Amino acid sequence: MQPAVCWWRNVERAARTLPAAAFPESARRLHRLSFLPNSTSTRCHSSFFAATDGQRFCGTPLSSVSSDSTSILLPGSRSCLKHLVKQFANQAPTMTASKYQIAERGVPNSTDYRVFFKNENGQSISPLHDIPLYANDEKTVYNMVVEVPRWTNAKMEISLNEGLNPIKQDVKKGKLRFVANCFPHHGYIWNYGAFPQTWENPDHLDADTGCKGDNDPIDVLEIGSRIAKRGEVLQVKILGTIALIDEGETDWKIITINVNDPLAEQVNNITDVETVFPGLLRASVEWFKIYKIPDGKPENQFAFNGEAKDAAFATKTVTDTHRFWQQLVNKEVDNNGISCLNTTVDGSPYLVANDAADEVFAKSATGGNPEPASEALHKWHFRSENSYSKL
Repeated sequence: MQPAVCWWRNVERAARTLPAAAFPESARRLHRLSFLPNSTSTRCHSSFFAATDGQRFCGTPLSSVSSDSTSILLPGSRSCLKHLVKQFANQAPTMTASKYQIAERGVPNSTDYRVFFKNENGQSISPLHDIPLYANDEKTVYNMVVEVPRWTNAKMEISLNEGLNPIKQDVKKGKLRFVANCFPHHGYIWNYGAFPQTWENPDHLDADTGCKGDNDPIDVLEIGSRIAKRGEVLQVKILGTIALIDEGETDWKIITINVNDPLAEQVNNITDVETVFPGLLRASVEWFKIYKIPDGKPENQFAFNGEAKDAAFATKTVTDTHRFWQQLVNKEVDNNGISCLNTTVDGSPYLVANDAADEVFAKSATGGNPEPASEALHKWHFRSENSYSKL
């Protein structure tokens, strides 16, 4: 997947280097350029909105520009460059992200706070059941639901037992849960979330780990350069996995990268991660090993001695959990307390009409009592003799 490239930068580069030559072929092989609606930003947002036929280059339809032109078309003013029209956009694929919207309910930083999801028509959906796992027909790109943006501490997660499965903050002893900053880490060190339409079956004994599943959708670590937003749906490719054994349960962590990340082309397997992101795999294992110690729990353990498995292994693992989800949503197995309410899964006994789903959303809490800011946000914990001291 090619990274998004700004059309104007290519025009400028071509103008400087080939002032009287034909427009370079490389400049024609670009991703579609798009901008947020009503925005004056010059950033490329390839995961949002594609250019349309009605968009123009300095008032001149690009369709009128011959591909064998012997001169470079330069605008009279840089501000007149709007969008790349469809004839250029279709020359190289990009992933379109967000036909999904979020709707926040309840007061932030309270136990009533929820992040619900809606589709492109504004209808309420479940991020667990109604967002497809696969983002392309070839099943090589996946949708990831972001629960926790990188560098943040609030332990947000898809709520399994609530209708429409909104994102909420985990609660421990009646208080909102935050992960501690364990030196040298601050909060989560990746964009953290889950693959929709997956489920780690707690009744399935994994042949590779010797442990059963943890009754959650499979967890995803996105290692790209951009800090994502809570509730965002990213398109990612799988690079590998590590197998955390959390209190005796298999808790797979799938390592991925946003397909629109500038470095995405350079990483296609787990060995590439160490080359392009040196130290990240080791830091990831360390993070999961120690992050519960400040809460008085022992180190977490790993299958395979903490060794990361490759993309093929990880892909098979995700495929297995997708099959388990299919059994779950089709009521072929016990739901284990998980709400399987959905609006899109044909044949599912839990399928409901759109108005019924909207009613679930409408009945969700709108109030709540915000808690004071957690001290976990500002404290650093240092390891000493298998424990952590608070600074």
